[in-house]
Amino acid sequence: MDALRLERRDAAGLEDIRPQLLSVYAEIYADRLTEEFHNVERFDERLGWNTEVPGFAAVIGHLADRPVGYAYGCTLQPTTRWWNGLRTPVPDDALIETGSRTFALSELMVVDEVRGTGAARQIHDELLRGRAEDRATLLVERDHPKVRARYESWGYERLGEVLPFPDAPLYDAMLLHLRQA
Repeated sequence: MDALRLERRDAAGLEDIRPQLLSVYAEIYADRLTEEFHNVERFDERLGWNTEVPGFAAVIGHLADRPVGYAYGCTLQPTTRWWNGLRTPVPDDALIETGSRTFALSELMVVDEVRGTGAARQIHDELLRGRAEDRATLLVERDHPKVRARYESWGYERLGEVLPFPDAPLYDAMLLHLRQA
């Protein structure tokens, strides 16, 4: 297999790779695109919301010239809705956002061709490399225990259950400490 080439982008540099992200998303979610929450238009809307938040960053992975995976996220702001829908009691200070405390990894996905090769971890690590935040968070569907276990093997810890939108699946919110408090 060719070496994975990684490209970093900020919000301003996203437009020229946005079609690639949409294409990879459509390939990965091909069997769920008829679900309102998972259709391409709704994904593109969520992507757009992320680019409007400070600290947005994206990494896209290529094999040769083909995009095979990506990750993106942004820094949670004091007014974030990220924790809305949390169904699990947690310490009050766990949900305090300062605009510099937590990087929210909104999406991380790779196509079947590169699953099991370490590509997802490379993309993940490149996205978090050099981040100034104290921690990162992500949501993983409750119906995907293998994915949750993978994140746990990378150091993430489960915080609790969250239903971010009424039509969304149930997720586990997870945290990774990037530096000691």
